[in-house]
Amino acid sequence: MPHVFETEQWVPYPVQEVFAFFCNPQNLPPLMPKWQQARIEEVLFVAPPPPPAGSPARIATGTGTTMVLSFRALPLVPLRLYWHALIPEFVWNDHFCDIQTAGPMHFWRHCHSVRADARDGVQGTVIHDRVEYELPGGALGKLAARIGGKVQMRYIFGTRHRMTEELLAQSLRSAAL
Repeated sequence: MPHVFETEQWVPYPVQEVFAFFCNPQNLPPLMPKWQQARIEEVLFVAPPPPPAGSPARIATGTGTTMVLSFRALPLVPLRLYWHALIPEFVWNDHFCDIQTAGPMHFWRHCHSVRADARDGVQGTVIHDRVEYELPGGALGKLAARIGGKVQMRYIFGTRHRMTEELLAQSLRSAAL
């Protein structure tokens, strides 16, 4: 039975802009903790359906896209882990999901969804992440997930939330120029 981790973040940007940012695989490595030195090794794109009118998306990982990402597992340790992912679901300006097809986890499914939401009179977007995961190692992996899994997920997504705010602001400023 997979463990489930869910988190939300509100940002003061339109759904189309936020979704376009997240469905571009080039934006994934900068969202990860810097010490991981994440990088995309390979992407085999399957084009999504045409974006809705007015969408700023230029690059998007449609259903069937595969990607290989590498990253350091521990700070200061040069050993890199390789994560093979597949996008099995993609719906413009609503959600997309990725699953691990090979890599360090026993099971991983991450769905990113967005929805419009106003806060204090400011129109923006709620980013909802739902991760279902299992660590490798059978009973030992289950114990490790219970002891530290949520802590690790909070750390990873805490970093992701901070970087999302920073990178989205930079991306939208650049697009406006």
